[in-house]
Amino acid sequence: SFSVFFLLHCRRFFGILNVTHSEGGIVGALFCLFYLATLGIVSFFLGRLLAFFRFDPQRFPFLTYPFEKKLYQKLRVRRWQAKVPDMSRIAGKLMPRKNLDGDFHTRLDDMVNETCIAELIHAILCLAGFGCVFLWRGAPGWCVSFLYFFGNLPFILIQRYNRPMLCALARSEKHGSRKKEQI
Repeated sequence: SFSVFFLLHCRRFFGILNVTHSEGGIVGALFCLFYLATLGIVSFFLGRLLAFFRFDPQRFPFLTYPFEKKLYQKLRVRRWQAKVPDMSRIAGKLMPRKNLDGDFHTRLDDMVNETCIAELIHAILCLAGFGCVFLWRGAPGWCVSFLYFFGNLPFILIQRYNRPMLCALARSEKHGSRKKEQI
């Protein structure tokens, strides 16, 4: 995986500079900061590249399970999802906002695919964030890793919450267009 490759090269590069991070401190913090920033940049471009592929929202791991609806209600995802930072607000020119006004019917399949891509990217980030444990030894590395994990988790929940509604909308739209063609 990229993160393992990056960790090994990052450690080798700083080893050449005779910089040690085995005891933590500011050097470990800088390692983590650099690593997480690089992960963010790479994941952004990976997400843009994955847009050329189609993901099936009805198959694992994107399939929504029956228990999830109650979970999202208990977590009140609908209330707080709009308050979470959105890449389209941060980098609007690089990632245009995808909303349901105007002629969204032609974009529904792309929007469903985008939820799969976003979920996948954030899941990768959740796991890759634990690379900080190796870069910043001890409790600080674990704290940063868990914060990064739990910082990405809401984005996964939002994608999984929105996807079934978008899929249902896409199905009804396709069903409606078939009826129009038969008439």
